[in-house]
Amino acid sequence: MQELNPKAKGGAKYLEVIKTEVFPFDSDLHHEILAFNKDFNDWVEEERRNEQIRKSVVSGPLQKIIKNADLTSLSKDALELYISRTNKEYSYDSDELLDDLISKNLLEVEAKTGDIRPSGDCILLFGKNPRDKFPQAAVKAKVDYGGGGEQDTESFDDAIILVPDQVKTWVKKVIPESMDRSDFTREKVSHFPPDVIREAIINAIIHRDYSMKGAKVELEITPNKIEVRSPGKPISPNTIKDLQNFTAISQTGNPDLAYIFNIMRFMEESGVGMDTYKSLREKHNLPLPIIKYSKSRVIVTFPRTIEASKLAYDNKGIDNLNEEELVGYEFIKLKGKVTRKDYESKFGFEKKKAERHLRKMVEERLIERIGAGPSTYYQIIAT
Repeated sequence: MQELNPKAKGGAKYLEVIKTEVFPFDSDLHHEILAFNKDFNDWVEEERRNEQIRKSVVSGPLQKIIKNADLTSLSKDALELYISRTNKEYSYDSDELLDDLISKNLLEVEAKTGDIRPSGDCILLFGKNPRDKFPQAAVKAKVDYGGGGEQDTESFDDAIILVPDQVKTWVKKVIPESMDRSDFTREKVSHFPPDVIREAIINAIIHRDYSMKGAKVELEITPNKIEVRSPGKPISPNTIKDLQNFTAISQTGNPDLAYIFNIMRFMEESGVGMDTYKSLREKHNLPLPIIKYSKSRVIVTFPRTIEASKLAYDNKGIDNLNEEELVGYEFIKLKGKVTRKDYESKFGFEKKKAERHLRKMVEERLIERIGAGPSTYYQIIAT
């Protein structure tokens, strides 16, 4: 007797213990039963694969207890922010907080001495100086105001739960200034919503590969674009194509960090920024971000104008689209695939205009036409 659910254990053994007689199905029904349960069996296999993935990412150096560190290594400001955002009523130096962090495996009590030691995750989340233990735990920011002037730089080195709001405050200071100073483009450069940058930084902090000791999260702001670079590959089963098409699912190599950010209401455990990125066109009239993997980093580029978005794409066919066509291309990119009628309805175009747009994108190898007749649809070609 086979237990297909990977989380179910002991059922077969229990039936044996209570001496329940089990009669197998006739052998000629075996294939029929398997066919009937195909969807369930497929789900079981997917659960098994996902469980293997989870096991591969949950255990690592961040879960280990840090030597030569104790409660004095933790930041009062970070702990108080944690207490506040999780709606706790105790103080930062209370036993209740210690019990809370111990229950989350962020602190460990040594059996022999009774000393309390923080884990790597705890130091990253709440440490006074996380970079003492993890030199790579920083966000390096740079802004180029245009016109050949001096650039400003900033390094955010505090406990990582303090960093997102620090970055947002800094961005609000520099974004209004970071515009092309030339007269003919000044009006075209949009201000950019700081909360979007803040979420991109949170995602970079949470999902980065902390085993890359020399690599830091980077934020670069120029008059044309805003770019966030996060060390490491996309976390399996996600691929760079999933990120580029905004279809990535929740998966992180740092689940304890993600959990704390989630309960502090900094992020959704189930999200990797996809909904926020997809909403940029509708909410802020800004181009969609372009996501790439290069030099061991996931790079999210937020173009600040339509013209700037053309520069960020690798596919040179983008250069040949006008603004209206580029907005149409982004719509198809969001949907994955569309029919001509979908395209007409979205923009209120006449049939001939919609066909002209779609034909041009096909010629530029940006989308491909699938099928014929009424069943025809158009889908994105990965760039």
